[in-house]
Amino acid sequence: MNMNQIVGTHDIVFITFDTLRYDVAIDLLAQGRTPNLAAVLPKTGWEERHSPGNFTYAAHHAFFAGFLPTPVKPGTHSRLFALGFEGSTTTTEATCVLEGSNIVSGLAAKGYHTVCIGGVGFFNKLNPLGNVLPSLFAESYWSRELGVTNPNSTENQVTLAAKIITETAKNQRLFLFINISALHQPNYFYLPDAITDTIASHAAALEYVDKHLSRLWKALQQRASIFCILCSDHGTTYGEDGYTGHRLSHPIVWTVPYAQFILPK
Repeated sequence: MNMNQIVGTHDIVFITFDTLRYDVAIDLLAQGRTPNLAAVLPKTGWEERHSPGNFTYAAHHAFFAGFLPTPVKPGTHSRLFALGFEGSTTTTEATCVLEGSNIVSGLAAKGYHTVCIGGVGFFNKLNPLGNVLPSLFAESYWSRELGVTNPNSTENQVTLAAKIITETAKNQRLFLFINISALHQPNYFYLPDAITDTIASHAAALEYVDKHLSRLWKALQQRASIFCILCSDHGTTYGEDGYTGHRLSHPIVWTVPYAQFILPK
């Protein structure tokens, strides 16, 4: 895909499903438990990729520098976006090279209105660290209703996103970023009677997220052509090989689901 033919002609939506494991994502898709994702994902489903970071802050810094999850197949893989950086072997003729220190400001320079809907703590704007990533955007939003401890976080994020999408003039190109928080711990409350997080409650959280995505697709489809990037920033462990959590170097943490596509009308 030549991103130089996308940037400027399409709205761009980038959604990170924070902490979503690749194995859970593909299993639920195969079982028909994520129908709203199935409705938009390519026929091949989720692509297996490697994250550039093993926790949210590191991964998103890389994403916003143009380093999205890398295909697992060996070789040199062309990037969608890049910044002026001498010697990059992954910047090709199909790469959109943007100005500035991050792709958010680079897209703004191309005429995009940039909006961030935060989720996990690194987007909470409650302290200097929580402001670093949101401050890249012209508009940024976070509240406890959008965060990890609220069982209704995804529906609240989608409601806010739909409002922003509707209120943005259709002739104004939009770069909308959403960090989905529901999969991150705690997620036990998505599984009846659970008292602790498990891989089963992680899967239940993904089913909850999927339930509310149809409203987002419907809102987006009222606008211009939409280029979508969906991925996880990292996985997380639930006791595998003695590990729990992330910010550690384990294949489950490094391996993430990824998809890019034009949203069908």
